[in-house]
Amino acid sequence: MGKKGFVFLPKGFDEVVRNLGKKYRIYAPVLKAGEGRFTDTDVVRYDFIKEAAEIELEKKSDYSFKEILTPLSQTLFFFTENEVKEADQDISEVIVFLRSCDLNALKRLDQIYLRNGRDEDYFYARIRDNVKFALIGCAHSYEDCFCVDMGTNRADDLDYLFSVDLIDNRFYCQLKEESLEEIFANNAIKEQEVIPRFVTENETRVDLPESVPLSLFQSDMWNEYTIRCIGCGRCNYVCPTCTCYTMQDVFYTDNGKVGERRRVGASCMVDGYTNVAGGGEYRKKNGDRMRFKTMHKIYDFKKRFGYNMCVGCGRCDTVCPEYISFSNIINKVTAEVKKEVANEK
Repeated sequence: MGKKGFVFLPKGFDEVVRNLGKKYRIYAPVLKAGEGRFTDTDVVRYDFIKEAAEIELEKKSDYSFKEILTPLSQTLFFFTENEVKEADQDISEVIVFLRSCDLNALKRLDQIYLRNGRDEDYFYARIRDNVKFALIGCAHSYEDCFCVDMGTNRADDLDYLFSVDLIDNRFYCQLKEESLEEIFANNAIKEQEVIPRFVTENETRVDLPESVPLSLFQSDMWNEYTIRCIGCGRCNYVCPTCTCYTMQDVFYTDNGKVGERRRVGASCMVDGYTNVAGGGEYRKKNGDRMRFKTMHKIYDFKKRFGYNMCVGCGRCDTVCPEYISFSNIINKVTAEVKKEVANEK
């Protein structure tokens, strides 16, 4: 892929989006006025768009893009007593606008679903094959973001078609996909070098632990979250790297021989996630669940794949109704680790 830069007036970039819309379904963060948690608050979430003006480029999205790739409820196949039929798939090609942290989160999703064992996840792969990405530049850090310390503030080496930055009512795009050059060149006011903007520092900082001793899994620090956490699971559902799901069989007949199997998003923080046959349940306390989630984000995943699962987008901090800060948890873990090391000397 080559790299060319183009500058657009709003009308020109809108024409680019309209032209791309003839081939692709385009999803981007969209401002939903009055649709937040309260009637007088707004929310930014991903939705299908047709015009450039619909794309929210200034505010950070409250929800991640992942439901485009991993729907909250996805029918995998239908079954009768004698046969199974795979559910039809929407074969439309898709473009999704992402910030650097979310493009790094995509790398984590691909790791789990495509490179986490002998075979790819078939149902994820068939959606993923039709999805491409555009990078939204970040002019500044947002509240609760800690992407710099997580190393996810840049996406230079990741795969995207083009980038877009809105500066003084002009759109600056770096084009990497040569097949789109004609559309971009025909609508730009000029061609010049463009480098996507990225965050260089965050107000929120985290100190990541180099390693975690097993004793920390039994630390009293987790008791705080047994009291504070209400187990709503919001942190998991807005997280761009959480991948847990459960299976549900929906029966159309009383005899249980006709129906469909669905893959449904699940949360390790919600009661019932660890239920097993015979009435057993692992991690009954919310503190134990918080420990499991935290260690997976900053320890277990890295131990296996070489990089942290958390991308520092800060959405979990923003959405938590109990004001539990994940960045604070990371710093508390590191402080406990340092205390353990000091005591051993």
